[in-house]
Amino acid sequence: MGKVTGFLEYTRELPQRRPVAERVNDWFEIYLDFPLDRVQTQGARCMDCGVPFCHTGCPLNNLIPDFNDHAYRDRWKDAIRTLHSTNNFPEFTGRVCPAPCEAACVLGINEPPVAIKVLERSIVDHAFGQGWIRPEPPAHRTGKKVAVVGSGPAGLAAAQQLNRAGHWVTVFEKADRLGGLLRYGIPDFKMEKHLIDRRLEQMTAEGVRFQTNAHVGANVPVTELRKEFAAILLAGGAEQPRDLQVPGRELKGIHFAMEFLPQQNKRCAGDRLEGVDEILATGKRVIIIGGGDTGADCLGTSHRQKALSVHQFEIMPMPPADRHASTPWPLWPMQLRQESSHEEGGIREWAVSTVRFTGDENGNVKQLHGIRVGPPPAFEPLPGAGFTMDVDLVLLAMGFTGPVKKGMIEQFGVALDARGNIATGENYMSSVTGIFAAGDMRRGQSLVVWAIAEGRKAARAIDKYLMGETKLP
Repeated sequence: MGKVTGFLEYTRELPQRRPVAERVNDWFEIYLDFPLDRVQTQGARCMDCGVPFCHTGCPLNNLIPDFNDHAYRDRWKDAIRTLHSTNNFPEFTGRVCPAPCEAACVLGINEPPVAIKVLERSIVDHAFGQGWIRPEPPAHRTGKKVAVVGSGPAGLAAAQQLNRAGHWVTVFEKADRLGGLLRYGIPDFKMEKHLIDRRLEQMTAEGVRFQTNAHVGANVPVTELRKEFAAILLAGGAEQPRDLQVPGRELKGIHFAMEFLPQQNKRCAGDRLEGVDEILATGKRVIIIGGGDTGADCLGTSHRQKALSVHQFEIMPMPPADRHASTPWPLWPMQLRQESSHEEGGIREWAVSTVRFTGDENGNVKQLHGIRVGPPPAFEPLPGAGFTMDVDLVLLAMGFTGPVKKGMIEQFGVALDARGNIATGENYMSSVTGIFAAGDMRRGQSLVVWAIAEGRKAARAIDKYLMGETKLP
């Protein structure tokens, strides 16, 4: 619980971000180092609240008061042990999770909440720095073989858990590198990719096998997987982007965010983009349609590519600056959130609907025609509120509608739910015996922390299916 009077004595403090003028000229993480003594002070703010609602705010049910207390008392090995007991990859969640745990913090009712996310990241980074995080191969092998399709956070969490239960696990990834959205969706300035690589080294040493450029349902036949593996986990994510069906959508220069972002991540990795049309914001008037995290990632990437100007449009009205009455504590609050990318420039506009695009004689997009609208659900156009804006690059960041159905999902023949995701029972098994699903492919577009939680739960279900019982948490 930290120091009994800590929440009265100390204020919330977060690591400082590097100056905007510096960070928009590189792709490194934006935060400065945060000394351990200041981390301990933040751990001291964890109060003796009696019922720690942060547990329920966190999809992983992290033992937050426990690791806060360990950090405060300089017990860093105990802190990382506690953190790893519920979370395979706190270095990921400690960087890119929006921290619903902090929204549910009891101290947050009338004071700034405990800086849980900072504590989480600091604990795991310190543990790696001290060499405490080592491979943990299983003592015995069961002889059972499990295939995991997808190497995002859900697939990796499930693979590590199943391997530690003694099963032989092979992870199939259709891309050229492992990590899923962690690798090719999240920009390097939010999470550098060496963090993924060091976990993959640990998992490889533990006995997990990885196959890249292995597209199940394409160059890896579904029939082969069914013959070779006793269980299969589908954790391929929700990759079907939501499109914008308006006149002019076919013009050149209009792209999905997930066509734009992976290219930059590949450049940061030193790859040369061959055989594809490069999408760059350099010197262009950019409009991003979508006001969420993916839109913010496009914004930060456009800044670093030196766009001429950037506008970000969102159809919803501007949220209030503070928690809205409709989302009282401990619910996830509806309120305005400023990402680091918004500090760096660009114009953010609300209650805007795109009507159509027009282009030049060569088929390149040149203008966006929009209109300001009223509140949901009707989004009625406001009289006289139409406008036209010049544009060279449009990035669609409006979320995802579920997993891609064509290919693997069709070939496995698994049933879908009403939202188009893979339907499963409480045991994470699909309608086809021995085939399980987890993460965004099962629950739809969600958070990294939910993906890890889903992967862990699915691993437990698979272990029980294979062995009749399970000791996995």
